[in-house]
Amino acid sequence: MNVYVGNLPREATEGDLKEAFEAFGEVTSAKIITDKFTGDSRGFGFVEMSNSAEAQAAISGLDGKDLKGSTLKVNEARPRRDDRGGGGGFGGKRRF
Repeated sequence: MNVYVGNLPREATEGDLKEAFEAFGEVTSAKIITDKFTGDSRGFGFVEMSNSAEAQAAISGLDGKDLKGSTLKVNEARPRRDDRGGGGGFGGKRRF
């Protein structure tokens, strides 16, 4: 089960994320999303857990809890949409 983790502090590492979730069960992967240009954390990430019951326990146990001074927002990740924009074309009514 894929779990979304929001409001991560900038100094949090993927190791910190994995450690927090391992208290609830087996963590398959932990990924903090970074800006593709600067490499800085974007303040959210995803944790994959192999067992849904353990993932639900982690969501319940970590949502609203503190990690390095930030209150975490933890819930089940929604599927990624394909309409994220960024087509690179010139659409709409732009005038040059």
